[in-house]
Amino acid sequence: MFRSGYQGASVRDICAAAGAPQGSFTNHFRSKEAFTEEVLDQYFDYLKGLMSQALTDETRTPRQRLKRYLDIITDKLECDRWRIGCLIGDLSLEASSQSKRLRQRLDAIFQEWRSLFASCIAAAQSAGEVDSKFDATELAEFLLASWEGAILRMKVEQGPAALERFKTIVFETVFKVPGSFELGTRHRAAGIARRRSKQSARARFPGNQQRQAIGKKP
Repeated sequence: MFRSGYQGASVRDICAAAGAPQGSFTNHFRSKEAFTEEVLDQYFDYLKGLMSQALTDETRTPRQRLKRYLDIITDKLECDRWRIGCLIGDLSLEASSQSKRLRQRLDAIFQEWRSLFASCIAAAQSAGEVDSKFDATELAEFLLASWEGAILRMKVEQGPAALERFKTIVFETVFKVPGSFELGTRHRAAGIARRRSKQSARARFPGNQQRQAIGKKP
């Protein structure tokens, strides 16, 4: 299904890839729809294992755990040379309009997925690493939807640029440590004010520079 998609992968294709007789398929699954639901569940279990690896790492702060998860997924996608994306995202585009059963299962998966992110984001907010202006669940929804979009763009480009761009921007804006922007802005503003003050002084007292230059020893 990664290679051919939901519509493109027939039962015969699936059985051929698995090296199993077609009769075995019908004995275990009533339809390709039921088989796809099982595939989705196993794939999501795999993703939850990766999330647990990153989001429960007590050696990192909650904000660092979020970034670590995205980095782990980036490494996995690189192993497939950026050609294979997220099965959940792929089936959301292709199968959700074809199958009510799969659409409902995909919706349930996204809700559970979102809640896992939301717990980590809430911990980051409690630790003062992420601004609490927005609800953790809403931020998790934004993160998940935007990340899936970046993966789709990655598949088109067959390169990591979209993923790296997203990670850089999201951790410098939405998940930026509160106060760091204001602090940097104040430092820049102070530097600009000092330069302007010196320029203004030179403009008002141009003779000072000439006298200083004359007074210097050759």
